Amino acid sequence: MRSAVLELLRAPRVTATLSTTGAGLVAIAFTVQQVIGWPGYIAAFVLLSLLLLASLLARRDELDWHWAILPISLVAYLAWLGLSVFWSDYQRVTLSSLGYLLLVTFTGVFIALSRDTIQIIRSFGDVFRALLVVSIALETLSGIIFDAPLAVLNIRAALANGGPISGLVADRNQLGLVAAIAVVTFAIEWRTRSITRAVALASLALAAGTLVFTRSPVVVIVTVVLLLAGGVLYGIRRLPAERRQLAQYAVLAVLAIGAVVTWIFRAPIIGLFNATGELEFRLVLWQEVLQVVPVHWLEGWGWSGIWNATVPPYAGLTPTMGRSHDSALNAVVDLWLQVGVVGIVLFLAVVGLAFTRSWLLAGRRRSVVHTWPALVLVALVVVSVAESSILTEFGWLLLTICCVKASSELSWRRALSPIAPTAGDTGANHLPQP
Repeated sequence: MRSAVLELLRAPRVTATLSTTGAGLVAIAFTVQQVIGWPGYIAAFVLLSLLLLASLLARRDELDWHWAILPISLVAYLAWLGLSVFWSDYQRVTLSSLGYLLLVTFTGVFIALSRDTIQIIRSFGDVFRALLVVSIALETLSGIIFDAPLAVLNIRAALANGGPISGLVADRNQLGLVAAIAVVTFAIEWRTRSITRAVALASLALAAGTLVFTRSPVVVIVTVVLLLAGGVLYGIRRLPAERRQLAQYAVLAVLAIGAVVTWIFRAPIIGLFNATGELEFRLVLWQEVLQVVPVHWLEGWGWSGIWNATVPPYAGLTPTMGRSHDSALNAVVDLWLQVGVVGIVLFLAVVGLAFTRSWLLAGRRRSVVHTWPALVLVALVVVSVAESSILTEFGWLLLTICCVKASSELSWRRALSPIAPTAGDTGANHLPQP
């Protein structure tokens, strides 16, 4: 009996199923929470985590633990969040929020350690297709067929008027982010022939249509930056190896010039993307948050992740301008409030190292699959200016996967190891998985 259970947990299809289930559960966290409540959602998540742990333990001799160890920057950031419980004025909230974050982190670590990059892309491709199809179906039922809001899921029956739509993720900006990353995922699936041409075209049309109907200025910026980043990566990858480093320096110079130009023309740019008052709303919110930040500017008030409106200082920060929100709608501002300047520095180290490694791998490696982590991080970083989604739930899951994957494939610890990697090593665990 025991050997049969171990064989089942080692099975490639079980690993694939657990990875896809984990990604899907975090992706539709809002919907699950609304339908069965937080206790039911956490119970399901704990059960899934136990299965993930059992699978890792059953396959512990097969995984390349020498390379697949957690990045020090990620461990340091999580440790600082954990330490914040000692000075938090809402210790119960901090403990529960930290526990939830660790569940999401463990899911991301499991996916990164157990799956090759192409397998991760295929898992997320399936999750994105299901999420977008169901989202559009519900929006169609609510906005066209029944013409009535679906309040429990925050669906406002706006599809007939051209949007905005939010689908299964409660917010149009989050749905737009999912759709933007889905476009990248579906395109890579098509390039690698992981899916048929018909499925690829249908998937891309679905994601593009979702992007349009979100009517999100934030997502417009994310999409434009993603297209530019994708074009830059495509150009770099086509250059001879000896010219790529010079090209990387040229990209940095262009980014610096672009930042200066953006600052000079900030007024018309702000006017362009403030048509619906989104920026004004955020500026007011940020000003309110920054008024309470100086009280604990170094260490923060204590980790909360998603804001809890029942405890200070969050009780006095919601709602703003008549609109409810559960974050500061800016990752840096949110971190400054919750874990202080120290937390910001540690988080920037996590993102900076993950992005640098992923970008270098995308430029060096022959396979197009290595562009996925870099482009996903581009999307997460850009959207973090107007949303805090990179800090929790699905955004944090993606960041964890990209961080662990990049570290395992391009790490200073690996370079200093006396065990030399093989010529064909790509940082994968080399398990025969589907």
